[in-house]
Amino acid sequence: MQQNQSLAAQVSMAPSAYSQVKWMTCLMFFVFAMTTDAVGVIIPQVVQQFQLSLTEAAAFHYVPMVFIGLSGLFLGRLADRFGRKKVILSGLALYALACVAFVFGEDFLFYLLLLGVSGLAIGLFKTGALALVGDVSADSHSHTRLMNRVEGFFGLGAIAGPAFVGMLIAAQLGWTQLYLLAGFICAVLLLIAARLEYPAYQPQPQSSIWQSLKLVKDPYALWFSLAIACYVATEVAIFVWLPTLLQSYDGQQALLATHAITLFFVLRTAGRFLAEYLLLKFDWTVLLAWFGSAIFLCFALSMWQGVSWALWLMPASGLFMSMMYPTLNSKGISCFRRDQHGAAAGLILAFTALAAALGPLLMGMVGDALGDVRYGFYLATGFAGLLCLGLWWNYLKQPAAARLQQTH
Repeated sequence: MQQNQSLAAQVSMAPSAYSQVKWMTCLMFFVFAMTTDAVGVIIPQVVQQFQLSLTEAAAFHYVPMVFIGLSGLFLGRLADRFGRKKVILSGLALYALACVAFVFGEDFLFYLLLLGVSGLAIGLFKTGALALVGDVSADSHSHTRLMNRVEGFFGLGAIAGPAFVGMLIAAQLGWTQLYLLAGFICAVLLLIAARLEYPAYQPQPQSSIWQSLKLVKDPYALWFSLAIACYVATEVAIFVWLPTLLQSYDGQQALLATHAITLFFVLRTAGRFLAEYLLLKFDWTVLLAWFGSAIFLCFALSMWQGVSWALWLMPASGLFMSMMYPTLNSKGISCFRRDQHGAAAGLILAFTALAAALGPLLMGMVGDALGDVRYGFYLATGFAGLLCLGLWWNYLKQPAAARLQQTH
């Protein structure tokens, strides 16, 4: 049923409009990644500017993540109820306003308020965009490949954001200029999105904003959400706290230490574009199982051998992390009917944001309590171990195979 609906949506659109929708979705992911994934290089500046502890500075990351999660959980179903376009436009408009407002204040609490608003906006347009990806995908395989491409553009934004902040710092300019740039780009995207033709979709007027919560009872939704939570807690450990960990490095590879986050994002992005090819050659479950093992080894060896090994292995883990999130996300959404994609995307996004908020926060608390951020990375290694075990179980048991075939 869902396959027929998706194909019908594609047929009703001109090929050029279909392509434009896909590229627009890619650009939306690019622009919000510029801000969310630049937090690792912003936090040291915020710590110095406001004289904060690691736990206090972590609020710069977990506040928007909490609001992204709440938005996805309680508002994700709006993409099913009112249609993808209205939700996407609302989210883009709110995000642009929040970003531009950063240049009108210099207070820590004011910044946190704007981060909360931007998180709410991201939750809106991201759930709409994720549901839209399902609308333009013929089956779960094409859905997964397209999701990896979209997240590849997210990776490009994650490279551009920190690099731009680095340029601002080098030029002795304020890091808030990043948000002004993001707001301008988002405003342009808003104008473009308003003019695009979207796939035919019949809104669900009886849908409730509590539908995402109800999906927690579904074992497939819960399994994919928990797997993504373990992955995200592992990934954000790197781009939030790795710059702080590497401040203790005093070896001969100082240049690599300075650009470790950029290297991580480059490898993660390259891997996501490569994933479109790999998924044509190998089963997704075996790929994720072996990549999960590689991620765990990168973390475990870094903790065993110290910061000199972490300098190389932590950025290298980005290559193995590359296809984790888009693949798990697309398979989780594909387990449900097209008219449930908004709710499913919202639930998964809520687990994503919760893990992205709590993981770095707990790492900061552990680091403060024991006197070194290195101890927080032991916690992240535990998350990587849980992810590895779950992915091997997924490969050996194939729990979602029948459901994915049934919904397509």
